[in-house]
This record gives sequence, structure tokens and C-alpha cells, in this order.
Amino acid sequence: MSSPCYGVALFYSTNWAIRAEKLALNAGFQVKLVPTPRQLSADCGTALRFDWPDRDRLTVLLEDNEIAIEQVAKL
Repeated sequence: MSSPCYGVALFYSTNWAIRAEKLALNAGFQVKLVPTPRQLSADCGTALRFDWPDRDRLTVLLEDNEIAIEQVAKL
């Protein structure tokens, strides 16, 4: 059995990450706020972890709600 495959969305501020989490949870996505992985950014910050297969639907939801995404990466 394979392990789950996750992605993270990085934002320009923690405030954007919190807004994205609330929006995604209300839309039924399985998401969690996590520290930004060091290999993706040296800045301290918060990223939104999500199930990688949901990437396209989640990014459309965030963009449609004017949530500015800095980067999306697979973990």
C-alpha cells in the first residue's frame, strides 16, 4: 500500500494561509496548516498541506476567491 501523496501551497503571508485553510475546509478539502518546508523557502511561514490529487481543484478554488498563492509544490 502506498503512502499518501501531499502537496503544499505557499502564500505571501500567514494571513493568506489562514484564509486559504478556512476556505478549503468549508469547501470540503482535507487540508492542514504546516510550517513551510525549508527546502521550499528560507522564510519562516505557514503553508497549506493538501492531498496532491486535489491540487487542480484547490488552486482553482483559491484563485477564484482571490487568494494569492506564491508557490505550489509536491512533497
